[in-house]
Amino acid sequence: MGDSDVISLSLQSLSPERKVKCYKGYFVNGYVFHTEEYGHERKTYNNNIYITGSTCSDFEVDYYGKVEEVVELQYHNEHNRVFLFKCYWYDTIDREIRVDPHYGLIEINLKARLRNVNDVFVFANNANKFITHTPFLLERTD
Repeated sequence: MGDSDVISLSLQSLSPERKVKCYKGYFVNGYVFHTEEYGHERKTYNNNIYITGSTCSDFEVDYYGKVEEVVELQYHNEHNRVFLFKCYWYDTIDREIRVDPHYGLIEINLKARLRNVNDVFVFANNANKFITHTPFLLERTD
């Protein structure tokens, strides 16, 4: 670790500044993520997010949700900043998700939104994108 890394780490161990910046979208890991409000009226819907995680029993779980807010925290200078996504999550443990075997699209029960969740923020650099479909897209029109 160099001297600048030690200084950066020590600055981040302090509390972030009291002001935060909020954005309508953010580009990370090769994906564009928009907040649900911003993407609501758009043709492309870029607010689906999943995070690979684990539970206390070493059971790996993918957490699926939607981005509500994009927040930037600054730590005492503009080079020390962290981007977070505030998300709401779906219950994919107690309620199954379906994956289309041909296209790989994911179907989640949108009524299975988790309530009273304490961990609503994730680091933006941990985010992955997934593509969903709704049942009406599967209906044939011919």
